Amino acid sequence: MTRSRAQDPNVCGVTAAIAVIDGKWKTTLLWLLETRPHRPGELRRRLPGLTEKVLTQTLREMEADGLVHREVHDVLPLKTVYSLTAFGRELSEALAPLSDWGHRRLEKLADSLSLS
Repeated sequence: MTRSRAQDPNVCGVTAAIAVIDGKWKTTLLWLLETRPHRPGELRRRLPGLTEKVLTQTLREMEADGLVHREVHDVLPLKTVYSLTAFGRELSEALAPLSDWGHRRLEKLADSLSLS
């Protein structure tokens, strides 16, 4: 899905929302940032397989979409901290029922595999 779909007023609201969270890492980053602000290095350590380049690109997209706030502290070395904005928290809360549904689906799949 293209990022422009997230800004097209003529698409379904669900399509616009999915365009904002589309990607391998965005929902996981939302989940991590729900608990507290994190520095980029902390996020990378928590997500093996996430490269610095992809993390930076993903956080910039999330910042552009108003989901995260980037705060740079003027100390040496520079300290950058990412946190959820109120809009990002709202999205995270909206995704909670979808997460619950996903967990129920996984349980159902596990039950059907154990019966096989």
